[in-house]
Amino acid sequence: MPTAAQVEWIVTSLPARAALFHPAFCGLDRAHLGDLIEEVAGPWAAQRESALYERRGHDRQRAAGAGPNHQLVFVDRVLITLVYLRLQLPHAALAELYGVTRPTVTRAIHEIRPLPARRGFAVPQRPGARLHTLADVCAYAEAEGVDLRVDGTEVQVRRPRAGRGGRKAFVSGKKKQSIAKTTTISDSSGRLLWSGADRPGRMHDQTAVRTEGIAEQLRLHPKVKVEADEGYRGLANEFPDQVSAPPKKPKDDAPLGERHAWREQRRHQSSRRICVEHVIGKENVEHVIGEEKKWRPLQRYTGRREYYPETHAAIAGLVSDRAARRQTRHRTSTELVPLHRTAC
Repeated sequence: MPTAAQVEWIVTSLPARAALFHPAFCGLDRAHLGDLIEEVAGPWAAQRESALYERRGHDRQRAAGAGPNHQLVFVDRVLITLVYLRLQLPHAALAELYGVTRPTVTRAIHEIRPLPARRGFAVPQRPGARLHTLADVCAYAEAEGVDLRVDGTEVQVRRPRAGRGGRKAFVSGKKKQSIAKTTTISDSSGRLLWSGADRPGRMHDQTAVRTEGIAEQLRLHPKVKVEADEGYRGLANEFPDQVSAPPKKPKDDAPLGERHAWREQRRHQSSRRICVEHVIGKENVEHVIGEEKKWRPLQRYTGRREYYPETHAAIAGLVSDRAARRQTRHRTSTELVPLHRTAC
């Protein structure tokens, strides 16, 4: 029989733990959470057995399951990691909810976080298929005839301490603060396909995506079409038949008709590209990048910078799961059409 202290702990902790299963805390609905737990359970068990074997130096001598019990079972470890990724709550606060020490929560997050980060990105209408690299995205786009939309996003991070090398590399000349840059790729329906190329804020968006080999992939896949903003002007000049960027602004002394034509071309190009930021959701207009920014670490990341790429990959993979289930919806034309025929 449990003691009075154990009963009191169960009664006081269960409501808080049950509340963490709500999408407002973990960011996933029940079905999505169940699928994620089932998917990462096998890799987590294999990862743990490998760590135990390395520590023992020989095979297991007792039956599986023998030995001391975990303070946090596997489901609780996954839930704690998701709550941290969603709200960036302090480890001490999560430890208080579960009645464990802060190092226990820290170890659980470090164990679970790499698993969703390595899952990759979901393919729309292809259950089970995942995209992991930029080469996978370009091959998928060419095979399916999908037009890609490319854009960059910035997240404020902690600045390196004074005196350390590379301190200025994170300072963005545009934002005037320490940030990390990430490249996001979606399809024409605004469904997230890939997010990566994490680089310090001082690096240009085009340079960041070039370091991932996008120029080589465009040469290997000549049928791939890309819509980008003004920051990728160099790619558009190098691949004029594949990459579309906004037209150059005419000079101030250009004719009025030329300036009006430039505005109209820019408007049409922006309406095609904007789906990487704007997505027509079921209830309102959401953002592809903004959907990631709903997760607190991608609003302002307060953790260690070396864990940012892993954190971003884990969040982006979960966001892509939701985007892949969204059906394709065609936007209505913005052209003006007459409502009634005019009589001659």
